Amino acid sequence: MAGQAQFAELARQLSALGAVKRDLARILPHDCPAGSAAVLALLARHGDMRMSKLAELLAVDMSVTSRHVAHLVERGWIERSPDPADKRSRILRLTPDGEAMLDELSRRSTELLTERLSDWTDDEVGLLIGLMTRLRESFGDCRAGHSRIPASAAAPVLGETTTHTPTA
Repeated sequence: MAGQAQFAELARQLSALGAVKRDLARILPHDCPAGSAAVLALLARHGDMRMSKLAELLAVDMSVTSRHVAHLVERGWIERSPDPADKRSRILRLTPDGEAMLDELSRRSTELLTERLSDWTDDEVGLLIGLMTRLRESFGDCRAGHSRIPASAAAPVLGETTTHTPTA
């Protein structure tokens, strides 16, 4: 097992990933902030869902989720329809325009990563993907109640926006 000094350095390196996240955020279209992009990605990954499920996946309050959803509905990127099982609830669904926006987000992030990592070999990129996947798996479902750290004690979490995300 790695020593404390290595874990301390790992923590510093993970904190420094904020620069990568900021660059990825800068390439987002002005009308699609990171929270909106996260909602689109979750709907694409998990399919149609209720807003309560979306809030759970985003690990944010329903009011924050509701604002993201309203923003996306206004742009025609998602739609709300009555839930056949409970007419009081709504099902959120990605629209073709939403899928097109996801394609654009993917294109932009792929372009940026291609540019910034142009001196990396395929093996190095593959190794990074594998290690990041393993890191995420080691942390499990960070939304589970037993693993939450009080907000006052928590450092900013990488991969999530302050209002809400990997892009995927």
